[in-house]
Amino acid sequence: MTIQDLKSKNCILFEVISGSKSFGLNTPTSDTDIKGVYYLPKDQFYGLEYVPQISNETNDEVYYEIGRFIELLLKNNPNIIEILATPQDCILYKHPLMNQLNLNDFLSKLCKDSFAGYAMTQIKKARGLKKKIVNPIAKERKNLLHFCSILKGYDSIPLLDWLHQNKMKQEQCGLINVPNAKGIYALFYDKENRLGYKGIIKNEMSNEVSLSSISKDEKEKAYLSCNLDGYSKYCKEYAEYWDWMEKRNEERYNTNQKHGKNYDSKNMMHTIRLLQSAKQILSIGTLNIKVDNREELLAIKAGEMEYEDLLQKADDLIISIENLYQTSTLPEKPNVEKAVNTLITIRTTLYS
Repeated sequence: MTIQDLKSKNCILFEVISGSKSFGLNTPTSDTDIKGVYYLPKDQFYGLEYVPQISNETNDEVYYEIGRFIELLLKNNPNIIEILATPQDCILYKHPLMNQLNLNDFLSKLCKDSFAGYAMTQIKKARGLKKKIVNPIAKERKNLLHFCSILKGYDSIPLLDWLHQNKMKQEQCGLINVPNAKGIYALFYDKENRLGYKGIIKNEMSNEVSLSSISKDEKEKAYLSCNLDGYSKYCKEYAEYWDWMEKRNEERYNTNQKHGKNYDSKNMMHTIRLLQSAKQILSIGTLNIKVDNREELLAIKAGEMEYEDLLQKADDLIISIENLYQTSTLPEKPNVEKAVNTLITIRTTLYS
């Protein structure tokens, strides 16, 4: 089932321009995002082929089955609430049945956790991105040997330096555990390569050291410490960093590099916008997604604010949201029974 299949069968109930153009934050380079609501052909809905969501390959066109749409509305999901709150000039098509879904029937105090909670997730994401920008990871992947060291009295020396200084090869080393000393090993060396030692690691991708059978007559050359936790953390960060490098939006990345503030400015713009939306819902009981502070938000997107100032702005908004939550006249949550009855009415009409 594709979006085109839905359109060819006249299954679209609602179709809108979303994102920056609906918020009034679009610029000449902005993409056009499309969101919508559909219902399934009767045989699919009643059969085993229920599909709750359909999107195109680039994920800039996303459509939700009417039941899934209402389910997410009841949770005050920010993306879904914003679809229903789309201004008239961004609505491409609206089936008359969609008039039964009233935005104010779904807005509730849940928005504190859904909108503000999602915004906090974006702040965490922005911090993670800042870390990636400030601390790039070399493409050449380190192996476990880089996280081993040789103990020298009260000090230590990196294993690879020690091997180089002593003209030794890791493949000719043998290790045995030191009892009651986690991560510490006695290291032996087979200069003639005749004792069958297994080396320190088996190969470049090893995630643990190798242990060998050592004769009691052999004398250890040194004691080795292996920081296995440090290596595991590095492997995770390496994979995340190079996955981000491969998938990052180059235009967005170049914008961040240009303003030189070392954070994802577009991400932070939407974070502040989400917090301001939550504040608006709790203070006036409705949501107008067309912003009235376009210049301020575009200045954030352009990187004209310091990162710490943005975090302070977000913290101030969160405090305001917490206070408004206490005095808001909105219900604790939407009326589920009313929403379900509306869904039943819509589906009964569609399938009758």
